[in-house]
Amino acid sequence: MYQNISRKYRPRTFKRIVGQDAIVTTLKNAIKLGKIAPAYLFCGCRGTGKTTLARLFAKALNCEALTEDFEPCNQCPSCLDITLGRSLDVMEIDGASNRGIDDIRQINETVSYASASSKYKIYIIDEVHMLTKEAFNALLKTLEEPPRNVKFFFATTEPHKVLPTITSRCQRYDLHRLTADQIVTKLEQIGTDLGATVEQEALQLIAHVAEGGLRDAESLFDQLLCYTNGPLTYDETAKILGISPRSMYFRLDHAVESYNLSFAFELATEVFSSGKDLSAFLDGLIEHYRTILLLKMQLPAASYLHEKDQKEYAHAATFYTQEHCLYILDYLLHWYKEIHRTPFKRVTLEMIFLHVIRSQKRISLPMLVRRLEEIEGGATPHPIEKKNRSS
Repeated sequence: MYQNISRKYRPRTFKRIVGQDAIVTTLKNAIKLGKIAPAYLFCGCRGTGKTTLARLFAKALNCEALTEDFEPCNQCPSCLDITLGRSLDVMEIDGASNRGIDDIRQINETVSYASASSKYKIYIIDEVHMLTKEAFNALLKTLEEPPRNVKFFFATTEPHKVLPTITSRCQRYDLHRLTADQIVTKLEQIGTDLGATVEQEALQLIAHVAEGGLRDAESLFDQLLCYTNGPLTYDETAKILGISPRSMYFRLDHAVESYNLSFAFELATEVFSSGKDLSAFLDGLIEHYRTILLLKMQLPAASYLHEKDQKEYAHAATFYTQEHCLYILDYLLHWYKEIHRTPFKRVTLEMIFLHVIRSQKRISLPMLVRRLEEIEGGATPHPIEKKNRSS
């Protein structure tokens, strides 16, 4: 039976967890020292390993043959039952669909029962922030004085929605987003195991789109491998993920450089006729100018791009200034929030591109202040036809 990549390669030991070393070390030390708290709260964005960590911790606590490194053996009946999701002592509850006070009362009524065969009875509540206020309050008494053999593991993407009275009774662990390199390394291992040939740039693009979520990256990788029977290339990856060709952005750069206002109408027609989602296109354009800004500030940028694209960005960085990029980014961010509200989408798109091109002739505020100071001082104003390219 087929298993998707995110499930097939879900870590079964702590050492397979990617990018959360400090948390893994703390949990393993808790097992080693016997300092197991009544409740744990795992926080972080989607796909960073919250529920996986909770399952592994539950597995390790109930494992009948822990390794010397305090890893679950994955062979004893308890480990196998938890892995297959059939353990009577480790119960996973979806907080989104079991969010009412009656659902929590059922937990409170069964919490005092002895475990079936394991050392601990463990309740894993995913998306715990979805519980109602009344449900949280019903859980409070149990969290204050739980039976010694009962543990609660909570997972949430929105910890600020969890009542402070609940948070204060938990050990909180904040999982951070994974770096692009960590995701690429993991995908390379999966690709090697599956016998797939994938361009390095394609993996870097997947990692970039996943924005620090390993599960998102694995799901995208699974989708892409289903598309192609041969090597997975960067261009195919960009096409399948619906990413606008960067050539469109570079052509806009050339229009800005040459002050070609008519190109605004040409590009708007091309984008509008292609049926692309306008918000998605603006999102890509915002990322484009962010990349140029990072280059202007001599910060790492666009490492996931083809060499030819990196050359285009290097050229674009020669005729944009930092202030120009910031101005365009501020303008695009405004329209990114407003584009879905306007009924005149094509005209709006034309005006956005026109404004970006016309911003080439925009006089910056520092330059304007300097010219006023020169005039007041009786000096001949410094010419401003050309921008200072050094900033």
